Amino acid sequence: MKTEINSFIVKQYGLDAGASVVGIAAAEDFRLAPEGFRPMDVLPECRSVAVLGAASAPEVLSDIAEYTASRNAMLTGMTNIAKDMAKRIKADGYKTTVISAAGGKWVQGDGRKEQLGYISLKHAAELAGLGVIGKNYLLTNSQYGNLLWLSAVLTDAELTPDEREQSTMCDDCNLCVEACPVGALDDLAAFGRKGCSRFFTIEDKKFKIKCFSCRTVCPHGLPTRA
Repeated sequence: MKTEINSFIVKQYGLDAGASVVGIAAAEDFRLAPEGFRPMDVLPECRSVAVLGAASAPEVLSDIAEYTASRNAMLTGMTNIAKDMAKRIKADGYKTTVISAAGGKWVQGDGRKEQLGYISLKHAAELAGLGVIGKNYLLTNSQYGNLLWLSAVLTDAELTPDEREQSTMCDDCNLCVEACPVGALDDLAAFGRKGCSRFFTIEDKKFKIKCFSCRTVCPHGLPTRA
């Protein structure tokens, strides 16, 4: 038997689990996503996408090792938060699928494109009203800057979606594009992991980041409130 739920209830589930922000997007709004990256490709009955976000501390940007450790911890933490939310929605009688914080990307040259079980968390967050994707290909939130880490829960519950944010923050600004050491941001339509991959390694099955200038150079990158 299903218990009636709504967007407010689902958002509270996410906040109770540890998320800083939660937004809702309608599954049908992903129709422009490539095949394999639409919510219905993962959960055929999907009607809504609940996107969760939590911010890492700005201080980690001062040290590569700290940033890498924070990044790895946030991925695990956000996935667990999504699992907690999904468990509560499922207990209400609805179907759910967790999208881990590793997520997916709608980009060229991403080897995960042929795998099922991914949606682009950045685009999902943008559709859910949690921010906008800038020229640095990072989601930027009005409160937490570009420090949000994301996960999501797909569900067949019919929830009211949030309005998308409107922003002109990137107008007349090209700082991140100019700062990228490999020119990965020169053309977002062709953005892939090839360029950025020169600046990370995998040690003990975990990423070690060597460059995140696209975050630090952005004048909108740091949160307005901790």
